[in-house]
Amino acid sequence: MNENLKILIIEDDPDVALGCEQALQLDGLAAECATSAEQGRRRLSADFPGIVISDIRLPGQDGLSLQRSLHALDPELPVVLITGHGDVSMAVQAMKDGAYDFLQKPFAPEQLVEVARRALEKRRLVLEVRALRRQLDRRDLLEARLIGNSLGMVRVRSLIEALASSAADVLVQGETGTGKELVARCLHDASPRRKGNFVAINCGGLPENLFDSEIFGHEAGAYTGAAKRRIGKIEHANGGTLFLDEIETMPVSMQIKLLRVLQERTLERLGSNTSIPVDCRVIAATKEDLPALSGQGRFRADLYYRLSVATLPLPPLRERREDIPLLFEHFLLQAAARHARPVPPTTPGRIQQLVGHGWPGNVRELRNVADRCVLGIEAGSPPFGQVNADTPRPLNETVEAFERALIADALRRHGSLARTAEALSIAKTTLHDKIRKYGLGDGV
Repeated sequence: MNENLKILIIEDDPDVALGCEQALQLDGLAAECATSAEQGRRRLSADFPGIVISDIRLPGQDGLSLQRSLHALDPELPVVLITGHGDVSMAVQAMKDGAYDFLQKPFAPEQLVEVARRALEKRRLVLEVRALRRQLDRRDLLEARLIGNSLGMVRVRSLIEALASSAADVLVQGETGTGKELVARCLHDASPRRKGNFVAINCGGLPENLFDSEIFGHEAGAYTGAAKRRIGKIEHANGGTLFLDEIETMPVSMQIKLLRVLQERTLERLGSNTSIPVDCRVIAATKEDLPALSGQGRFRADLYYRLSVATLPLPPLRERREDIPLLFEHFLLQAAARHARPVPPTTPGRIQQLVGHGWPGNVRELRNVADRCVLGIEAGSPPFGQVNADTPRPLNETVEAFERALIADALRRHGSLARTAEALSIAKTTLHDKIRKYGLGDGV
């Protein structure tokens, strides 16, 4: 039940500390000792996975002031105080100030274990609730930024939630305009590194002669014109996230240098022989098939395997057509606010054109269409003014994708099965069957 929690004992008397530690460990509880409040405080954080048992009388900062500082750090961190006979009144006051409980010397090992187990159970519940709240907050954030209810987008958000808290490097794969940098930022913002820098590098936009300076930095005098030290992109991402966009465009000679840094997690600035450790998560993005490029000698296989500890594929917009109405409405609102224009009405005919388009530019293209609609200049531009030139899909796939998108949009707009059926002019039983067929829920 409490196997992942631990107990920090803060006690300057080595015999008492050893006795407490052994009593707890014999009962299967993880315990460790610190000899002063200052030493113990350095091991604690707001989400410390355990409890504190501290003597009131300690050298330097005493247990009462430690308890107050821990209460300020984390009001829900259980602190159990060990008191002498004359300290009971102080311990009672400490409990009024937020301490969990107190033990009066001499106490039996069973008493110590019983109090510790109660405190650990309370801590376990607190940490579980916090983790659940963070998960819900992260999910809300992801749903607000990565819009769509299609199975593809549900899977993307699920993968981000699963990967966010890890340190694993990630390779994001997707066509142009599918939102690879947005996904990388979501991974960063949902991770423990969110307070660090998010450093984005377009690998195709770096001239080869500037690569070392931009990526690794340089010392003053490293080359003509290097008047002062420059911190490179990788070093700037220390403690945060390094995003390598269009990694497939990086020349092979640069790939070799990058691979060494990713393997060693150290770098040397240009003009320096000092190795600098770097701790950054690497997220790379590509629109190409990197293993295929490796087979052609255009991308190093060892770099591919280094970057693809975890892969996160993004579906193209044509494969999640049911998200188009919701995305379009979102982009219309954004464009109206940006251009200080009214939001134009969304008609069924317009939705039909949007859903039927092939979207070679994916979400980015849809956003541009929303901008043109708000500005009143959409006539003559795709998807309103041109025949779709994409590779034709089988008729049944096109019809089903269109029908699924229309039903999903109507359900979102009207809420109930009856109102949706009325709006679409079909029987409720027919609508219910289609909702089940397309995985849109069990009805409203």
